[in-house]
Amino acid sequence: MRGLLGLSSFIDRFNEIVGKVMGWLILVAVLVSATNAVIRKVFSTSSNAWLELQWYLFGAAFMLAAAYTLRQNEHVRIDVLYGRVSDRTRQWIDLLGHLFFLMPFALLMVYYLVPYVAQSIRSGEVSTNSGGLIIWPAKAILLAGFVLLSLQGLSEIIKKIAIMQGLIEDPHPFHNAKEQAELEAQALIEEARK
Repeated sequence: MRGLLGLSSFIDRFNEIVGKVMGWLILVAVLVSATNAVIRKVFSTSSNAWLELQWYLFGAAFMLAAAYTLRQNEHVRIDVLYGRVSDRTRQWIDLLGHLFFLMPFALLMVYYLVPYVAQSIRSGEVSTNSGGLIIWPAKAILLAGFVLLSLQGLSEIIKKIAIMQGLIEDPHPFHNAKEQAELEAQALIEEARK
């Protein structure tokens, strides 16, 4: 299990770096969008390439940060049920959810996206919009996003099993809404003191 936990730690660190870089990509997308809007209003001109670049950047930030979101335990779940069960039951819910819902979906997307991206690259597919960009980078971003999500899913499965075996502590213990608000307030107070 130590080897698997090492792999999990590597995946976590990698997705942490990618997730933080995606935060900067949001800034780039905003700057491209603002520049495009100013040029369009001031000079009454624009380019489809700038518009497409905006959605490429937004799509990249969204897709490539999905694994980071899962790693941070910020993904969507139904807390009404989740908050009423024991910690052990929550671990089982997470493990089974990752095994039977997340991983099959993410791996199926990778399976179908590989030939989809390859075909786009081979054909040199470009946008149908006048002056638009090549399409394969956007499709490759989809593939990369699902590969990263699959890897993070594997990491989460490894960690859930290790937590259930008592080998590691839960890095994201569940807190109800009130406890979570108190923890966030405490973190803000500590940050303000620094």
